[in-house]
Amino acid sequence: MKKEAEGIIITMDGKIAKVRASRHSDCDSCGACPGDKATVMDAYNRVDAKVGQRVIIQISEAHMLKAAFVVYMLPLLTTFMGFLIGMWISHKYGFPVLLWEVGASIAAFVLTLLYIKYFDRSMTKIKMMPVITDVLSEK
Repeated sequence: MKKEAEGIIITMDGKIAKVRASRHSDCDSCGACPGDKATVMDAYNRVDAKVGQRVIIQISEAHMLKAAFVVYMLPLLTTFMGFLIGMWISHKYGFPVLLWEVGASIAAFVLTLLYIKYFDRSMTKIKMMPVITDVLSEK
């Protein structure tokens, strides 16, 4: 499913437009974006809209859910898995339990942060961006 929002193009850089869009009900409790009334986002301009035009932006919910899972859930899951691996290693080889549980948890968490950094860089690709699908009005 895809969500749609209206916005105004502020600047253009090739096919990438900076669009100021009004916030919707999903944004009320999030607080991730600065400002109270509007957010500014990069969007792929496939309809050749110009600066100052009002446009419709389409955002894939699947991409939003994937990003939310990677940023919020993956660190929790991998840290817990690191804890379990550390516990298994300490019991199997007779090492100090607490040291290996904590050490493996920290190692798993750091590796997850590195993956999130990689994932964040890959999100800037065109396929993960919101897309301008229609022009509503001229300047």
